[in-house]
Amino acid sequence: MRSAINDLLGAHDKLVMDPVHGGIPLYRHEIRVVDHPLFQRLRNICQNDILSLVFPGATHSRFLHSIGVMHVGGRMFRAMIDAYLRERELSENATLTLQQLDALDYLAKTIRLACLLHDSGHSSFSHQFTQARKIQNLMARPGRFHELWRDIDISHLYPSPPEELEHEHYSVRVAWDILASVQLTETAGIHPEDVLGIMETTQVTPSDTFCQHARAFWAFIAGEDATRGALDSASVPRLVMNLLSSIVSGEIDADRADYMLRDGFHSSVTIGGFNLDHLLSNLRFGWATQEPWLGLAITHKGLGALEDFVYSRHQMYRKVYAHKTALGFDWLLREAINEVLEDTETFDWVDTCLSEMAHFADLTDAFFWEAFRRHARRNPNSYSRCIVDRIKLDHLDTRENLAGADIEQHCHYLATALGLNREDVVTCTMRARFSKISQDFNGIKVLVRDPITRARTLRRITDISAFFTKFGDGTITHFYHRPEILRQR
Repeated sequence: MRSAINDLLGAHDKLVMDPVHGGIPLYRHEIRVVDHPLFQRLRNICQNDILSLVFPGATHSRFLHSIGVMHVGGRMFRAMIDAYLRERELSENATLTLQQLDALDYLAKTIRLACLLHDSGHSSFSHQFTQARKIQNLMARPGRFHELWRDIDISHLYPSPPEELEHEHYSVRVAWDILASVQLTETAGIHPEDVLGIMETTQVTPSDTFCQHARAFWAFIAGEDATRGALDSASVPRLVMNLLSSIVSGEIDADRADYMLRDGFHSSVTIGGFNLDHLLSNLRFGWATQEPWLGLAITHKGLGALEDFVYSRHQMYRKVYAHKTALGFDWLLREAINEVLEDTETFDWVDTCLSEMAHFADLTDAFFWEAFRRHARRNPNSYSRCIVDRIKLDHLDTRENLAGADIEQHCHYLATALGLNREDVVTCTMRARFSKISQDFNGIKVLVRDPITRARTLRRITDISAFFTKFGDGTITHFYHRPEILRQR
């Protein structure tokens, strides 16, 4: 029996001071994970690529974001447990057995580890790295996935290799090495496959330990409903694993909750703010006996907090991530990455790092910043020079929801009207995919109390609130004129 009671009561071995969440407690096995070189590399990867060239305070790292996501994920799970216990205690004076405590502790720690490692596979400059043309070609090279997992049987993680590699695949690969190195089962009693199983891209059969704890958790939470209707024949471990996955990566997930608060704080804007405490206090476990569903539910009074969460995310994309100067620098950054990869030595080393975990830790922002400086010294009229000396694209215009042909037509119009060469007019487009909000948020049910019987029922979220139907996919396209040094190439 692990120290479930002490841990659930908040005992910890270290406290990390975070400007967003305050003191974040770490357990001993989490400290070992954080201290691993493959995790420490996240200190040298900026959370928002080069957004700091526009918002100077946005220099925060993937390292602290990952610790913040772990903290929020643990809070989400414990908040739902706390709310459940308070409601049960009022009606039934419920008590917890040691088996139930141990199950809750195991699941909570599994969530925290998956959250901690969810971004561990990000390379230099986060998302912009994998959007650079030459990096995309490198990651799509045949055999890359098998090289990455050389001599390791991963049939229990990936029954078939993915068609394309994304940073999530690298996160699983990094997590595999870190969890093996810290001997997670021996030191914390947690099976690595259970952590990997609730991370994105994997298809894992949970361990016997997880199955045992999942059944204890489910029987305690659902009570008599656990064996009613379609739930009676459902796979309980799979239902619980899907629930935990939605906390790590879902529509209301710990990742979004942390990066919105953190990016807003460091960018010194208020539009990324929402009341995390109010949102968490209104989250509940939800299940439906007519279908095998277990997931997140929210109380009716908590809908306002959820709406703030969604609107804040929508506004962050429009006002911060799609800022005209920020997107211009993102375009220059991708071109600069392509530029320095023309050097054979740099190309070969990046190729090696993307295939071998022994060298993956070298893929940091600092590696490319030094490559940009070297290239800029030799080639003053280069994309690298623009990044190093913060020479920005000259913004001409912004349009929304233009199709490809319309974008090209507007480029010709601007060039003609302003007397510019067409090849010197460039565009950057950000696609904000919000059409899934209505669809995906229907997977989050609303607990509605009957005014007569006081009984609670689950309703689809769009049946209760019209707010979530207001969002759709959209594009923001900025038009720029190349700076003088690029026109001299």
